[in-house]
Parts: sequence; structure tokens; C-alpha cells
Amino acid sequence: MNRLIVCRNRQRVCGVNLSLLRVIVRALLSELIQVRQYELCVHLVDASTMARLNESYLGHSGSTDVITFDNTDALRPGGPACLRGEIFLSVDDAWKQAGQFRASWQSEIVRYVIHGILHLQGFDDLTPARRRIMKRAENSLLKQISRRFDLRKLNRRSADACAPSAPRRKQPRPKSEIRNKCKIQTFVRPQSCRA
Repeated sequence: MNRLIVCRNRQRVCGVNLSLLRVIVRALLSELIQVRQYELCVHLVDASTMARLNESYLGHSGSTDVITFDNTDALRPGGPACLRGEIFLSVDDAWKQAGQFRASWQSEIVRYVIHGILHLQGFDDLTPARRRIMKRAENSLLKQISRRFDLRKLNRRSADACAPSAPRRKQPRPKSEIRNKCKIQTFVRPQSCRA
């Protein structure tokens, strides 16, 4: 039975506790949505990378909050389908929308993960009626996850929610310095999350 979750941090906007993010994604898939088999890769990217993805794969200009690639196979002989996909999340957009909606950037990141997983489950948001259905499911799952986990601990500078030892303390750099040191990389869409 496949149960693989890979989280990749490809941005320097803020430090993200990837261990806790994996635990949250596993709880979403295994416990709340009850998916039996999955291979999911979550990529945290900056706005410029997301804008390139948005242009290359969707033909839209500018950044967006989340893009999901569905790599799910059709039903396999003798077994159920395995949910396979990649979810790209813009941390820059999470920061902006958190301020706009009076939420934390951490809850926005989890909302984007939920949104991507719902797309992989067959939800779409192309019409107002379907968007409302998807938004209700998204809000319900976010509420359930928020009860189970302190989402503020997704900030890598806070105490590590997954490690038994004391967290390492680093001097935080000003946000402007972090953004200025961000490397622009040529993006090549990975064929598999396992690489």
C-alpha cells in the first residue's frame, strides 16, 4: 500500500516546519478524507516560480495561490486507484491573503494544501455552485485540522511540534533581506516526487 508524502521547500519567504506539514497532510489524507493509497508531493514556492508555472501550464499571467497536477492512475486491475499528484503552493500569496482575510499565513498554507487535495479528489471550482461546495468542504477540513494541530507551529522559528528535543534558535533575518537573497531557478516540472 502506497502512502508517500514529500514536502519540498523551494522558497525563502519564510521558514516552514516541513515535518509538521507532512504530519498534517498525512492526517488529512488518512484520517479525515480517508484515502487508502496516495503519493503526494507538496512544493512550497515563491511568487516568481508560481507565475512561471501559471504561465507555462495554465496560460495565465502572474502568480496564483495553488496549482495542482493530478497524476492519478485509472483503476488498477485488482485494486483501487492510488491518489497521485503534486501541489504547488505560493508562500508569497499565503502572506498576502493572510493579511487580506485576517488569517495566519500558516492557516493559508494548510488551506492551499486542502484545496489541492480536494482537486485531486475530483472537486472543481469552475462554476459558482461547485465553488461553494468546494469551499464548504475546504472550510470544514481546515476547521478540523485547526482543532488537532497548532498551525502557528508551521513557522520553523517556533518550537518544533514534531521533534522531541529543544528547537534550534537562529537569529531571524529581516523579511526584506530574505526576499532579496531568493535565487531564481529555471523550473523543470518533475516527473515524480520520489527524485
